[in-house]
Amino acid sequence: MPKIAAITGGAQGIGRALAIAFAKKGYHISIADTNKKAGIEVIRMINQLGGKAMFVPTDISEEKDVVKWVSLTTQDMGAADVLINNAGTAKNAPMLESSLEDFDRVLSVNLRGTFICSQQFAKRMIRKKNGVIINISSTRALMSEKNTEAYSASKGGILALTHAMAVSLGEYGIRVNAISPGWIEIQNWLYSVDAEEPSHTERDRLQHPAGRVGKPEDIAAACLFLAGDETGFITGQNLIIDGGMTIKMIYE
Repeated sequence: MPKIAAITGGAQGIGRALAIAFAKKGYHISIADTNKKAGIEVIRMINQLGGKAMFVPTDISEEKDVVKWVSLTTQDMGAADVLINNAGTAKNAPMLESSLEDFDRVLSVNLRGTFICSQQFAKRMIRKKNGVIINISSTRALMSEKNTEAYSASKGGILALTHAMAVSLGEYGIRVNAISPGWIEIQNWLYSVDAEEPSHTERDRLQHPAGRVGKPEDIAAACLFLAGDETGFITGQNLIIDGGMTIKMIYE
């Protein structure tokens, strides 16, 4: 019987790559996103691959939206085996001028939304005594550029939430891990009207010991790894995927 993967923010960028990658591995896919046109496009792409997918317009910061998404997913496909909390937003602004409304919105989507989705899907996963939750954090949880307070705080909170949920849900057979991407180029994984072919300079590449900027497929491969049965002893961890960028000392 096919496994089911639920993905937030699955209409564009890293989320779109996740949806396609898991569909190619035979998963049935349920996507939550606020961009209806992009979401429908991904569903069409998965159907063309011979897969099964559904899309539910969802603001993950709203509990009622998430409850609806989880309910429709369960009715149509069954209880999810994998939840990937990928959706996120950013409202960067000078710290001394940033509004509380913007700060709250970023935390509401990135951190609160991750918790709501995890809680609602976990309630179904415990019936199977098996499940995987993967939270997409960021290297911004560990290091920063200026004027990223809200985004960095939300991603740092996701790391703390990850190890807390891993402990709380372990007795129900649910593993919880995080992935912290570095520079991942998403321009060619956007809604078709907006997609562009990425272009990077030699300096961009040299910032990474791996010799290139990251791709959404890099994150998808890591998520498939963490979702697999062979990684059943891994929980509460944060996997940094940044081409080595955060370990390299840079002198200007």
